[in-house]
Amino acid sequence: MVKPKELLEDKPGKEILLLANEAIARGVLEAGVRLVALYPGTPNSEIGNNLTLMAPHIPNFYFEFSTNEKVALEVAGAAAVAGVRSMMVCKGPGLNVAADPFFSLAYVGVRGGMVIVVADDPSMWSSQNENDSRYYALMGNVPMIEPADPIEAKSMLLEAFKFSEELELPVLFRTTTRVNHTRAPVTFGKILSRPDKVEFEKEPFRFVPIPSVARKRHPWLLGQIDIARELSEKSPLNFTEGEGDLGIITSGVAYNHVVEALLTMGIKAEVLKLGITHPIPEKMVTEFLARHQQVMIVEELEPFLETHARRLAHLSKITVDILGKDQGIFSRTYEYSPRIVMEALSKITTCNTPINWEEMDQKINDLPELPPRPPLLCAGCPHRATYYAIKVATRGKAIYPTDIGCYTLSIAPPLETADILFDMGSSITTACGLSEVTDQDVVASIGDSTFFASGLPGIANAVYNQHRISLVILDNRTTAMTGHQPHPGTGVTGMQKEVPPLDIEEVCKGLGVKYTKTVEPFESLASLVAEVREMVKWTRENHSPAVLVSREPCALLEAADRRRTGESLPKYYVDSEICNACKRCLNRLSCPAMYMDPETEQAVIDETQCNLCGICTSVCPQGAIKQEDA
Repeated sequence: MVKPKELLEDKPGKEILLLANEAIARGVLEAGVRLVALYPGTPNSEIGNNLTLMAPHIPNFYFEFSTNEKVALEVAGAAAVAGVRSMMVCKGPGLNVAADPFFSLAYVGVRGGMVIVVADDPSMWSSQNENDSRYYALMGNVPMIEPADPIEAKSMLLEAFKFSEELELPVLFRTTTRVNHTRAPVTFGKILSRPDKVEFEKEPFRFVPIPSVARKRHPWLLGQIDIARELSEKSPLNFTEGEGDLGIITSGVAYNHVVEALLTMGIKAEVLKLGITHPIPEKMVTEFLARHQQVMIVEELEPFLETHARRLAHLSKITVDILGKDQGIFSRTYEYSPRIVMEALSKITTCNTPINWEEMDQKINDLPELPPRPPLLCAGCPHRATYYAIKVATRGKAIYPTDIGCYTLSIAPPLETADILFDMGSSITTACGLSEVTDQDVVASIGDSTFFASGLPGIANAVYNQHRISLVILDNRTTAMTGHQPHPGTGVTGMQKEVPPLDIEEVCKGLGVKYTKTVEPFESLASLVAEVREMVKWTRENHSPAVLVSREPCALLEAADRRRTGESLPKYYVDSEICNACKRCLNRLSCPAMYMDPETEQAVIDETQCNLCGICTSVCPQGAIKQEDA
């Protein structure tokens, strides 16, 4: 990882190896962006992680971790309307959250350049769905640019701001996981200055889209997209390379796979690489289709470009064999690889790949199997203790709505306390619905960052409608899953400024929750079980929502603090003379720092993984797990 201070260097011409996310953070400086707002989300977490450390050292620059993506888009959108350059960052599902202001912002437009960076996640490495955000550009009539690597991530970002200002529209800047997490040598450009404060010019009959205004702005928006289409035709971001009877249209990371596949197989083809994928350069694409009898469309997820190509071929009455997803050449699911493109080329040409895939697969199959490594909560994670208590207190018979975060991993045995999930914040609202159609106890859980992001409306709904739900808020003092970013409950802002933290229990009380308590899960497991039972009992008797805040810092933060301070705590161990190999510690708690020794058939604690939470001492019925003397 490059250090944020390196990204701040004003050394035009310097070349440095960067992730695309780091290149985008650097691009913010070179584009003279005044304000950036985002809600963190993998695969683009490094953008915010770098900007928050850079922000205090950048003159006239503001950065914030917003409470959610809708808020982030509105904050950045307002800055662009005021006349400065701004940027909003989110992952694919996050744009769903911001969809409401996204469509309105397209109607009213912007004065300063605005870019919305959205990171899609083919194969769902860290997401609940395979959002294809390209359709937002189509629905919203917003221009869209797609880089293929870190070099383009920075250079195209600069072009996106120019494009935005020329059209007075926000520009969608779409990346995918393999672009975000790829490294390449990026050359620094000049850092632009930013204005300090600007005077807001009132223009309500443009920026307040009441129906009479919106009716006028919609034709304006369509006209701007027509202008964008003309610009797309002339833009160097769209280009052709190579020659051959076969034509290939592609964009984004798929372009890299195409280049590698053609070189490996020795196939000649003309490639149309689209950097602007909405509006596509229709004349350029039409002429490209007319030059070939066969055109293969290589794009991950939905047939976005393929549909456009078929439409243009039909309108121009071009006889061309368009090969893509509709013929089953490519899949609509998961991310692509050079192998997938090579296998597709083998189907439509007489060339075979020089790589013997069967032999390679056999070599892989002949390798010894790796030990299974299911996704688990970290050793010492306070969520494990809380979920253990929830399951014991309810005997596993309650319904457990869960939410987006580390704690979703409680779906796995032996905790098994995740039954339903739609999106961020849905744990509370799905609990509301379930409580009205079943007599079972409903015990929902949500994290602290997610609570602030989208849990508050659910709490208000539960109080207002008197839903019989029990809610456990897992407060580990950070946004853990996406890289330990701050949130309103941490007391630190994106500008690294210390502020009074919002207290979750007090917020719930302010929303009208009558039963609220805060507990520390590592203090006593027995008392934690009792607290959960008491909450569920109160909910059942009062037919109203109850909240239990389980507060304990993330184990990784605690471990990092100990490394930084050099603090040494007594270790935990299993007394072999007492352990009777009942496996309760493994079968009920499943801490990854514990395993069964195949020789002694007794439990063992791996000191290299143990984060010293001590919760296992409360689980062992024999009292065989002990802590060394201090």
